Amino acid sequence: MDHNSFKTTYTTKATAEKGWVLVDAQDQVLGRLASQVAKIIRGKHKPGYTPNVDCGDHVIVINAEKVKMTGKKWTDRVIFTHSGYNGGQKELTPNMIKAKNPARLIEHAVKGMLPGNRIGSRLFTSLHVYAGAQHPHEAQQPKEIKF
Repeated sequence: MDHNSFKTTYTTKATAEKGWVLVDAQDQVLGRLASQVAKIIRGKHKPGYTPNVDCGDHVIVINAEKVKMTGKKWTDRVIFTHSGYNGGQKELTPNMIKAKNPARLIEHAVKGMLPGNRIGSRLFTSLHVYAGAQHPHEAQQPKEIKF
């Protein structure tokens, strides 16, 4: 038996094949959608997953304004932000965020499910969220995925 046949191969930045995926957020629950999107961005759905390499796909999320939340989370959940200055803390509800920019809700949920280090920051650039049904990435020929 050849000892070379048992070598483990690792995905590197040069050998990673990054595709494009389209996800429709209409009538999807926010947390369940975000966990699936984070898994695709991270590359955990691929057989050659390597934790320290960006081997995931680019994800385009459309219809972000039509995402759902269960229970009374639209009004009772509070999201805190801080500017870094004294008195710079803000308390926002998902209703307030949705009124200003619906894409921020999905971005906030997915970012919380990615690693909190340099690779997480790099992975976050693979997320593209749009409030409506139109997106400017037709040239990449994204594959549509249903959850």
